[in-house]
Amino acid sequence: MTTVGIRGTFFDFVDDPWKHIGNEQAAARFHQDGLMVVTDGIIKAFGPYEKIAAAHPGVEITHIKDRIIVPGFIDGHIHLPQTRVLGAYGEQLLPWLQKSIYPEEIKYKDRNYAREGVKRFLDALLAAGTTTCQAFTSSSPVATEELFEEASRRNMRVIAGLTGIDRNAPAEFIDTPENFYRDSKRLIAQYHDKGRNLYAITPRFAFGASPELLKACQRLKHEHPDCWVNTHISENPAECSGVLVEHPDCQDYLGVYEKFDLVGPKFSGGHGVYLSNNEFRRMSKKGAAVVFCPCSNLFLGSGLFRLGRATDPEHRVKMSFGTDVGGGNRFSMISVLDDAYKVGMCNNTLLDGSIDPSRKDLAEAERNKLSPYRGFWSVTLGGAEGLYIDDKLGNFEPGKEADFVALDPNGGQLAQPWHQSLIADGAGPRTVDEAASMLFAVMMVGDDRCVDETWVMGKRLYKKS
Repeated sequence: MTTVGIRGTFFDFVDDPWKHIGNEQAAARFHQDGLMVVTDGIIKAFGPYEKIAAAHPGVEITHIKDRIIVPGFIDGHIHLPQTRVLGAYGEQLLPWLQKSIYPEEIKYKDRNYAREGVKRFLDALLAAGTTTCQAFTSSSPVATEELFEEASRRNMRVIAGLTGIDRNAPAEFIDTPENFYRDSKRLIAQYHDKGRNLYAITPRFAFGASPELLKACQRLKHEHPDCWVNTHISENPAECSGVLVEHPDCQDYLGVYEKFDLVGPKFSGGHGVYLSNNEFRRMSKKGAAVVFCPCSNLFLGSGLFRLGRATDPEHRVKMSFGTDVGGGNRFSMISVLDDAYKVGMCNNTLLDGSIDPSRKDLAEAERNKLSPYRGFWSVTLGGAEGLYIDDKLGNFEPGKEADFVALDPNGGQLAQPWHQSLIADGAGPRTVDEAASMLFAVMMVGDDRCVDETWVMGKRLYKKS
């Protein structure tokens, strides 16, 4: 049994800031000088340094100075086999998939290529401060196997699964529903809930799934109700139209997944740009989650996700944020927060009555504003809640897994340190509001260069050189 202590300035969350409008700091927890005691990767104690140190004499302590320590970032929607082709030029979703993505993902049938890709993928996540992800793999089982194996070697928390697609893609990329079911059964038995691996039944999207493939997903979910379901929903206008052509008996995109009993707790639909109010309400009622992917939605020209609608307190939808690499052109959840803020501000303008008075909704307009509290909650505890893993991680509560990131508030562009000096006179944060202000500067002025160290289960796996 190994016990270690981490001393430093800590910032995490105990509640959802959207529930505390006008008093968001009530959702946060801050220790200017704190101590976290970790035994075999699990948090055993957390609080002010003097109090915790006195209760744990003799523990070996690593002091991380001049940093803000936050829970490890959670990426709720990312594509492993798109690591090499992020930033492909000039297309919207469907032609982009055909031109740039499927040809690359086909390469992951080769085990050596997949193995190299997985290592680069996880290296990139750790360098960005991401310690947990829900990932799409490819239509070949090899990619899923290699991801779970390498994540296990690093002891990282990963949700993933064989990606099912049997139409509207190259012949050499698609597979049959029968093969998908058989391979998924084997992979679930081999990897689900083994170590920190969790399995997601993964129909890529309804546009690429026949009714027979979705029936296979339905069967898998009924046989393995503790598995996750990960897919796409309402990302792009052409995709949405195509889904209703492929599934003419369904009235909307969500209805396709509902038809096959896939919508409920542990269901994640990536994007949700064109979800109707009715679909949001149905997702809320069933405990399903949407994943906000602003970098990708902007890069591919998909549209503006209605953050203020998803956070409607009367029909609140569980939510995580995702990079959606490679539609998203950055691995950094800090960059996700940057773009999410801008999307929110555009929506705020659309709803404040200045453009179209008939659409005026000041409450929803305000909910679109992504404060540092709302932002960092969304990529830590909020992301964990959206993925139904908040019993395992997301904040520094004793009993949870010790995944965390040490942020350098002065990292990033050259202008950052002088900007931060406005907040705390050149020193570290002394209050929760000063810490939040410095974190807002990280998310809007900084970038992944603010990530100084990334720790997984109480062990440092990344240090900025």
